[in-house]
Amino acid sequence: MKHVIALDVGGTGMKAALVGADGTLLYEARRATGRERGPDAVVESILAFAAELRAHGEEQFGESAAAAGVAVPGIVDAENGIAVYASNLGWRDVPMRDKLGERLGGVPVALGHDVRTGGLAEGRIGAGKGADRFLFVPLGTGIAGAIGIAGTIEAGAHGYAGEIGHVVVRPDGPDCGCGQRGCLETLASASAVSRAWAAASGDPKADAADCAKAVESGDPAAVRVWRNAVDALAAGLVTALTLLDPRMLIIGGGLAEAGETLFVPLRAAVEERVTFQKLPHIVPAALGDTAGCLGAGLLAWDLLSTEVSA
Repeated sequence: MKHVIALDVGGTGMKAALVGADGTLLYEARRATGRERGPDAVVESILAFAAELRAHGEEQFGESAAAAGVAVPGIVDAENGIAVYASNLGWRDVPMRDKLGERLGGVPVALGHDVRTGGLAEGRIGAGKGADRFLFVPLGTGIAGAIGIAGTIEAGAHGYAGEIGHVVVRPDGPDCGCGQRGCLETLASASAVSRAWAAASGDPKADAADCAKAVESGDPAAVRVWRNAVDALAAGLVTALTLLDPRMLIIGGGLAEAGETLFVPLRAAVEERVTFQKLPHIVPAALGDTAGCLGAGLLAWDLLSTEVSA
């Protein structure tokens, strides 16, 4: 059975799958990234994991994977197959595509940015299926974005397109690791809400999920924290839709797990801010934490279809 290898590398864990031609997950596996062992050990773990997946495919399906796709965090040069920089993994200029191709016996390998790869999956087979223009925004440790155009994801001239988390929405806001102040991700990421709610509640272990529960129970302090985050998020999204005019905004990540506790006030806050802009559909992501892995599989199949057409 023809299949490809898909790998989604995160700061703490790796998700992997063997994916059939119709997008079916034929086999799934997870493993710790092990970043505490250093960047070289992380790269070796990725290569070894991919090799194990290849061996499993040979054993179960009678043939080797036809291609592989891998999604990684940080700055990615997808065209040249280089993982340029990832602060949470400590690597710089890793020729990931070449290393994986060599370990996998020369099969074609596609390298992608984790959020853009997740956006590809959401756009083709998830919440954005059928939408010609969308913006995928996962609200997690930070905030990033993927700009979907006609079934592809726009990477930009230098691979930095979609970094909505570093749009300044509160110029007098908190310092951001990027060097600016008041970036969207300092105010509306799951991490930002966790910090704000831990401070407001006096419980250092309280997180964004706890804040959402407190909002649902009517806690006024939680409502204030939540409203501040939603207002900042709406400001960032309106900036994005003013520039991009998407048909759909797909919101994912940990904060989106709050469901209507997030989406009801967020839709209202965005609608309140738009003037001449067309209001897009604002919907939750559909694929959860499998989006990156599914997207990596799509990148691999795209490689094969490109080879055939060439």
